[in-house]
Amino acid sequence: SMDWTPAPEASLTAVSTADGEAVDDADLVIVGVVAPAKDDTDEEEDGDEEKELDPIVLTGKAKELDEALGGALTELAAENSKAFQNGGSAGSVTPAMRIVGSNNKKAKRYILLGLGVEDKDTNVESATIMKAGSAVASACHDQKKVGSCNVLLPSQMEADNILKAFSTAFHSSLYADNRYRTGKKVELKAEDVKTIQLFLESGVSSDEDVTSAIATGAQLAKGVSLAKDIVNAPHNVLNSESLADTAKRVAAESGGSITCEILGKEECEERGMGAYLGVARGSETQPQFIHLTYKPKDGDIKKKVGIVGKGLLFDTGGYNVKTSMMELMKFDCGGAAAVLGAARAIGDIQPPGVEAHFVVAACENMINAKAMVPSDILTASNGKTIEVLNTDAEGRLTMADALVFADKECGCESIIELSTLTGACMMALGKKMCGVWTDDDDLAKDIEDISKVTGDKSWRM
Repeated sequence: SMDWTPAPEASLTAVSTADGEAVDDADLVIVGVVAPAKDDTDEEEDGDEEKELDPIVLTGKAKELDEALGGALTELAAENSKAFQNGGSAGSVTPAMRIVGSNNKKAKRYILLGLGVEDKDTNVESATIMKAGSAVASACHDQKKVGSCNVLLPSQMEADNILKAFSTAFHSSLYADNRYRTGKKVELKAEDVKTIQLFLESGVSSDEDVTSAIATGAQLAKGVSLAKDIVNAPHNVLNSESLADTAKRVAAESGGSITCEILGKEECEERGMGAYLGVARGSETQPQFIHLTYKPKDGDIKKKVGIVGKGLLFDTGGYNVKTSMMELMKFDCGGAAAVLGAARAIGDIQPPGVEAHFVVAACENMINAKAMVPSDILTASNGKTIEVLNTDAEGRLTMADALVFADKECGCESIIELSTLTGACMMALGKKMCGVWTDDDDLAKDIEDISKVTGDKSWRM
């Protein structure tokens, strides 16, 4: 079975600056800065890269801290004005400034964190918050021998809007896969940091809301961590059978909110899944058709959704063997990784009102005497016949039976399918944006809105 990367141990909390705690009572102090809104003149002069910036204007607690430090924060911004842009570049940070206190106290380090340009008409974008969370995690890692970190966030960063996204990005950025590393190659992110405390000038609604938002972000990050673990695992560790074991563990750790069903070869044959089984024929491991079901514990279900992921644990291309980059084909289970990562997060968060089905037709596309060959004709579970002209087009074959299962057997009202189906999508959109295909305009709009909130870019084709 595959080991899972443990969650970061650093404790993330948040308080209001009105509570009276000292903002600078930490080894590392990070001060968030929002650049002033641009006026029409500034926008006309954006093309002038040499234009000298006005001195940074700090407000609130940041101003008080700067004054207590004799203007050191203002000077730090000025020294790094070209890169930092007075905070206008979201997620940017200045170098650390060390200040030794009186009575030979341990030196404290101060860093300015850019939070983008202020927009008085809208809330701070989720993408900006995610960049800030990642930047804080990176700073905690880069600054060695730091045991505590305080982060001062200005009034534009309202607790209700930022804590979940900040927590998700912060915890995700501390991920380090050391499962197969030894000796000096083992790297622990921010290993010395024990506490990170956010100081919010906007205040907090309640301790319960703060704790819940930060916990939800950490739970989402755990799902992301599992997805990374799956795509990073080599095939001699993670095959279709050990992926099924991973799915069983997701269900076991969900507190009873998720059930797991694994269909073997015989059950798939009974359902007529000839397309999926045709791909699986060439592998030494048996096909594992994974079906996880989440139901809210109160039984109140308002909608039923399906999430289907391509689960090729390794893709040689079959008899149309790949001639390049085959060493990357352990990544061909990226869709399945996202599905099981989402299932882990849903099992922890337990959202109300929705029944979710997570479906993965797990197998490998290998070569042996039983493997499918070009010109084979396969019959999918809905009766459709498929002529195989290229055995390296295996993903759509496995997905065909998985989609039929989610539709006919699970009765899902909407289905999201995730897959590393073709490299041509990267040629069209690059490596940081996914392509969306759907003829349902409402679903496309939902995906677009979700993309903006999460910062995961998508483009409808």
